[in-house]
Amino acid sequence: MKKIHILLFIVMLFWGFNLSAIKVLVTDIDPILVTALRIFVAGAAVLLICLFMGLFRWPNKKEWKVILYVGIFNVVLHHTLLSVGLKYTSGVNSSLILGTGPLLTVLLAILLLKQRVPKLRLFGFVLGFAGIFLTTSSGGGFHSIAIGDVVVFFAVLVQAFSFILIGKYHDDFDSILSTGFMLFIGSGFIFLTSQLFDNQVSDLTQLFSWKLGLVFLFSSLLCTAFGHIIYNLAIKQVGPAETTLFMNLNTLFAIVGSVLFLNESLTLFHIIGFVFILCGIFVGTGTLEYVLLKRRGKFVAK
Repeated sequence: MKKIHILLFIVMLFWGFNLSAIKVLVTDIDPILVTALRIFVAGAAVLLICLFMGLFRWPNKKEWKVILYVGIFNVVLHHTLLSVGLKYTSGVNSSLILGTGPLLTVLLAILLLKQRVPKLRLFGFVLGFAGIFLTTSSGGGFHSIAIGDVVVFFAVLVQAFSFILIGKYHDDFDSILSTGFMLFIGSGFIFLTSQLFDNQVSDLTQLFSWKLGLVFLFSSLLCTAFGHIIYNLAIKQVGPAETTLFMNLNTLFAIVGSVLFLNESLTLFHIIGFVFILCGIFVGTGTLEYVLLKRRGKFVAK
């Protein structure tokens, strides 16, 4: 159990720093074009690992439909919007907005799946969205919110919706293998989207520089490919509730990465917004209830 916790910690570190990596990439190269290649490399890597692990098989007709349906939201829309949004906002803002992913997932589950929600969780939603407003407006009101902040928020929203779809259409198809297919096929749709805007493929030659090349490999192989594999394995071993606890570290590392690698500064509104979002996730996703029940169980066990 301790080994999977250590691996989860590393994945959260990678995912947090990945935001800075993507920000660097989209600053120098068209965001949609570089995202297509990044997701393609990640998808190919996951499928090769599945082949090496003996997990690879071709999906059946029903599974192909689920892969395409979920992949549109989980891969194509999420990664495209995230990359475009990062080009027009700061890494710190994006870090905090992305941190509300678990909160939005629970909110959509309540709205779309008609799940009952305790009043305590409603308070968590209020805290979380208040944190987003404080972060993006920096105290200046709605007119101070950057277009990039809005795009990143929609990137989180479509990913949260994809998690609802995954929960609804789950089957016996291995989650790691399905992720590989989603990434691989989704990259093709993202590439076609980039060509609609007449983006030149030759721009990708900038990745031959050692700096951008290493950033690209870190983002595609370590963060996206390795990260998704370990995260899926962790859900199977320790369950989604305990795995979600580690997602808060993702936000923290993303902020640290923005300060260290992008030379961005933290404002008082960022810090207050982070506290609000963190408390909102802790309360709104039911994590607080989970921790209290677990402690109560340990107390009874003693």
